[in-house]
Amino acid sequence: MSITNQFAPTSPVATQNTAGSAVLDLPAQAGAGSSFPAGTTSRPRKEVLPALTGLRCFAALNIVFFHFSNPKWFGPLAPVVDNGYTSVSFFLLMSGYILAYNYADRAASGQLRAGRFWQARFSRLYPVYVFALILSLGMLVAEWHARSHAQFYLGIVLTPLLLQAWHPLLATFWNTPAWTMCTEAFFYLIFPVVILWKRPKRLGPLLALMAGLWVLGMVLPSLYMWLHPDGDLHPGRYTDGFWIRALKFTPPPHVPSFLFGIALADLDAMIPRASRRRLLLGVLGMAGLYGVLYFGDRMPYPLMHDGLLMPLFALAILGMAGRNLIARFFGWLPFRTIGKASYCLYIIHFNLWNLIHDSHILDKLHLIRFDPWLSYFLLVVGAMIVMITVERPCQKWIRSWGAARA
Repeated sequence: MSITNQFAPTSPVATQNTAGSAVLDLPAQAGAGSSFPAGTTSRPRKEVLPALTGLRCFAALNIVFFHFSNPKWFGPLAPVVDNGYTSVSFFLLMSGYILAYNYADRAASGQLRAGRFWQARFSRLYPVYVFALILSLGMLVAEWHARSHAQFYLGIVLTPLLLQAWHPLLATFWNTPAWTMCTEAFFYLIFPVVILWKRPKRLGPLLALMAGLWVLGMVLPSLYMWLHPDGDLHPGRYTDGFWIRALKFTPPPHVPSFLFGIALADLDAMIPRASRRRLLLGVLGMAGLYGVLYFGDRMPYPLMHDGLLMPLFALAILGMAGRNLIARFFGWLPFRTIGKASYCLYIIHFNLWNLIHDSHILDKLHLIRFDPWLSYFLLVVGAMIVMITVERPCQKWIRSWGAARA
C-alpha cells in the first residue's frame, strides 16, 4: 500500500501544501570554460566544497521524507522532517551562493558571457526536467479530470516552457516539484545582470545589505498575514487559495533569498576556509535551525516558508564551506554521492513514488513488508540512474554542440 504522510496528498492536483523544494545539483566548481570567450585564459577552478554537496543529500532526502513518511518515525529529527517544506528556501538561497561563488570573479573581470552561462545552466536543468515530465505523463489523466479544459491546455503549454509557476493555480501542474525549476530558470535569467551590481566590500555594509534582504524577504509573507487575502486568519500548510499559492510558488517572492545567497558568497570570501569561526558559525546555524523547526507549528507559516530562516541557512553554509569537523561529516563520500544526484532525486521523486505504489509492484513481488524504506532506496537508485544516463550525457552533448557553434 502507499505510505504517505498527512501533509502530502498524492493527487497531482491536491498538492498545495507540498514542499516542492528546488534541489539543484549545482556544481561546487564551474565547468572549465563554461562561460569564457574564445581565446581567453580560464581562471583556476574554485575550491571544491564537498560538504555542501553532502548537505544537499540530507535536504533532498528530507523533502522525500516530508512528502512520504510519518515524521514520528525519525525520533529526534521529527521536527526537521515535519517542517521539510523549509528546504525550498535553503536551496533557493544556496543557488545564489553557489552561482556567485563560481562566477562573481569572472563577472567582475568582464569574462562572464551571458549566452554561455545560460547554455551551461540549460544543459544541467532542462534534460532531466523533460525526462521527469515524460515519466509523469500518466499524471495528465488526473489533471484532465481535476481542471477545466482551459486550465489543462494552458498547463500543457506553460509547463514544458518552465513558465507554469507564474500562474499560481498551475504551479504544481503535471509534476508537483517542477515549479521550483521555473523559479530557478528565472534566477538564471537575471543572474548575469544582478551579479554585476555593486556590493559592499566591507563587512559592516555587507551585513547591513544582507539584513535588508532578509527583511525584504519577509515583506510579502507579512503582508499576507496582515491582509488575509484568502480569508484564513491563521494560515498554515493546509491553507489553499490564489494568494498563498502565489506567495509559495511564483518566482518574485523568492528573489530576496537568491540575492541574499549572492551576498553570502561575498561574506564567505572574507572568512578563511580554515578559520575556527566557521565551525562555530556552522554549529550555531544548525542548532538554530533545529530550534526553530522544533517549534515550527507555533511559528508563522508564511514566514517559515520563505524568508525567516535566511540568517540560519547562511550560518550553516558558512560552516559547511570551511575545513572543520561538521564539514568533514557532511563531506563523507556516500553523502556526496547522493548529493550529486539530488536534483534528479528531487525532480522525479514525487511521481516516481506514486508510480511505484499505484502499480502495486511491491505487492506483486511480495516486498511490501519492506516499505517505505525499499521505496526510498528505489528513489535514490532511480535518481542516480537518471543522473548517469540522462543528465550527464545530455549536458555533455549540449555543451559540445554549443562549443562547436561558437
